[in-house]
Amino acid sequence: MDNKTFVYTGMAVASGILLLTAYNKNKKKKIWVFEDNDMRNSLEVDREESVNAPYDEAEIGLTKLDSALRSEWQANGFPQTHRGMKELGNS
Repeated sequence: MDNKTFVYTGMAVASGILLLTAYNKNKKKKIWVFEDNDMRNSLEVDREESVNAPYDEAEIGLTKLDSALRSEWQANGFPQTHRGMKELGNS
């Protein structure tokens, strides 16, 4: 076997080993992510009273989830009452 072939083969094997060790190190790293904080996936949010209830009479009796949905409806201009829905339907 030629010396050049032996050297090139050794370099190829060594680089392969380095690549595999680097891959294994990266594979073992744990990636930190935020917990899912979407309110719709939490049962606790659907049981707790709205934080705005002491300050807003319309929030009394609503859960945190209901309060968030109410805020979205208001921001998007959805009617808040049955009368408003009927008026929107008749328009």
